[in-house]
Amino acid sequence: MASPATAPPANRVPAGIIANIKVPATSANLGPGFDSAGIAFGLYDELEIRTTEAGFTAEIEGEGQNYLPTDARHLIIAQIRLRLEHLGWHLPGLKLKAINRIPHSRGLGSSAAAHMAAAMAVKALLPQDAAITDDNLLQWASEAEGHPDNVAPAVYGGLTFSWKQDDASGDIYRAIRMDPHTDITPVVAIPAKPLSTAAARTLLPATVPYTEAVANAARAALLAPAMTRDPKLLFAATEDWLHQQYRQPSMPETLAHMTALRAQGHAAVVSGAGPTLCVFAADSYETDVVVQQLEQRAAKSSQHWDVRILPVDTEGATMEIFRP
Repeated sequence: MASPATAPPANRVPAGIIANIKVPATSANLGPGFDSAGIAFGLYDELEIRTTEAGFTAEIEGEGQNYLPTDARHLIIAQIRLRLEHLGWHLPGLKLKAINRIPHSRGLGSSAAAHMAAAMAVKALLPQDAAITDDNLLQWASEAEGHPDNVAPAVYGGLTFSWKQDDASGDIYRAIRMDPHTDITPVVAIPAKPLSTAAARTLLPATVPYTEAVANAARAALLAPAMTRDPKLLFAATEDWLHQQYRQPSMPETLAHMTALRAQGHAAVVSGAGPTLCVFAADSYETDVVVQQLEQRAAKSSQHWDVRILPVDTEGATMEIFRP
């Protein structure tokens, strides 16, 4: 969807606007749904933005507090300014306070959350009659992120399937939202060592065998009904041929855990580009078994693994705005 009409360059964002923004963690791919399937989790980054007369500062708590920039170079501040300038608005100053709970470079959508937070902030700073929609937020954040698979669940919550289509005006990002089956419980195991998405993508081949492409298409088609109607299909629906096996050299322990759990019949997948492992348990008994299995394997590891049960977020990003 095209962005709202640009405003005259003379427009200036007034000081005193405050917005409190909450963005969920997300997991993408879900096995065979490479660069298209995603789900939102009940783990959140929270931000407060406050417009000022001049200057840009960031105060960070949690993830990234020791290495993220605290001035105008901060990614969210830079994205807010860039988008506003594109729309013809001048932002004199901004104070950002961030509580970052989504682990960085672990395959839980931290960069998508940052781009989504910036898009939400732009919505807060524009006049209400700008009528910014969720589709606009999806477009803006996906443009910044480069793909919509993590952005879509951050926007809409729940389970999403997203895609990019060509348009005369450029790439257009779209998504459809579904409610996951209430019996499904995501269990994640987050390793201490990070892995960049860019590094993980360098391992992917330019082509895959035709038979593997056909097999992956069949399982990707099964993913939506398994996630929404019949969790008994989850194990079959989460089998992948496109990316996980090729990324094994960058996260051998994650793939070893995944292989062991799948050998026991559990729907284990790499979360996003990894190295977090995600298991979709179909009932409470399986949830307990998976947690126990992951904790036992984590106890034998040379690195720390944070094993968590994460609820599915159904709202997506939320915001409260206070205008002067």
